[in-house]
Amino acid sequence: MEIGQHAMALALTVISCVRAFDAGAVPLAAIAVSIVFLAWYALGAVRAARSGAIVLAKWWLLVLAGAWLCTLLVSAEFIWIAFVLWLLAGHLFSLRIAVVFTALTYIATVVAPLAHYGAVGTASIIGSLIGAVFALGLSRGYIELLREGRRREELLQSLELAHQNLLDLQDELALTQRHAGEIQERTRVSRDIHDTIAQEISSIRLIAHAEVDRTTDEHAQQVLRQVEDLAAQSSRDVRRIIAALAPAELEDGALTAALRRLLTRLEEDTSIRGRVEVDETVPSLPAEVEVALLRTAQSALANVRQHSQASRVVVSLMDLDGSIRMDIVDDGVGMADPEARKRESESGFGLDFIGSRMRELGGELVIETTPGSGFAISATLPNNPTLTSRQDHLGEADDADGQRTQGDSA
Repeated sequence: MEIGQHAMALALTVISCVRAFDAGAVPLAAIAVSIVFLAWYALGAVRAARSGAIVLAKWWLLVLAGAWLCTLLVSAEFIWIAFVLWLLAGHLFSLRIAVVFTALTYIATVVAPLAHYGAVGTASIIGSLIGAVFALGLSRGYIELLREGRRREELLQSLELAHQNLLDLQDELALTQRHAGEIQERTRVSRDIHDTIAQEISSIRLIAHAEVDRTTDEHAQQVLRQVEDLAAQSSRDVRRIIAALAPAELEDGALTAALRRLLTRLEEDTSIRGRVEVDETVPSLPAEVEVALLRTAQSALANVRQHSQASRVVVSLMDLDGSIRMDIVDDGVGMADPEARKRESESGFGLDFIGSRMRELGGELVIETTPGSGFAISATLPNNPTLTSRQDHLGEADDADGQRTQGDSA
């Protein structure tokens, strides 16, 4: 479009200058005004490409229109150049100002032939009017295409960001589930060793100790004492193995570790400092509760990252006698009314999705915020929720929950 516009400006100026010669204009004057017009046009085109300052471009166009009026004083044939001015007006001015500018320059295209030749043809009037409307419509249409392109690009970037967040969440969930599986397996093995091997070694030790006092055979007593010592040593070794298998992560919990990883990633990507606070009484949670709370934290922290302008954020987990509550509080800018917040086509639904997820699990979401005083959400879920709907890609949660229940029963 820019190259075509520059070529059109050059071509129309040359054609107008040649027609001015044929119409009897002074050649030197026609050439001089043509050179001045093209020089100013070229200067503005170069400066606009370098700086992109729209205010300077508007003043440049007004001066260019003044230069064009000077060409009309030399010859009415320079009305051809008005087409370029109409295109530029549609690009640089608002629609209302562009219409006024186009109307004034159109009047000049009608007055110039009347002043030079004493008459103006109907074809010239209609042709100039059609050219003005066409040029203005073309330039405004091009502006709308650019705006639509920018909107599509912003939407694409938003989708890419959402996709990346989804991938990060899937990785986090996979890591959490794998972590929970490792903990369950290590706990199961430690229980099996305690209930079988450890008990059998203890029985061997007790039997050997009892038989030492019953037998009078010195060799047998010596062998039994060796068996008792070996059993005692084996019992101590088994206890160490059981202690090593019982993972320290059980004190922290898979959900807590995942929340800490989310906050660590937030601190690495931004200047926001994060902290996790967990009550000591928080019990082991079913898989769907951990997944729902993790998703809630991921969505809420994404809002903190993008909108809060906060410096600190705190994530808290609390046991409420049959329910688990997670609070996420930041010290950012907050908002006036969360229920009346603006929702755009590609954003603004994160809190709605969180609330919907809580309701599906029989919980609730509470939002507290005021402008300039930070933003806080409180998500509460029962420890044993009844799902009203289930996310397809989390279908494995039932299996994980069933394994955990069987392990607890054992």
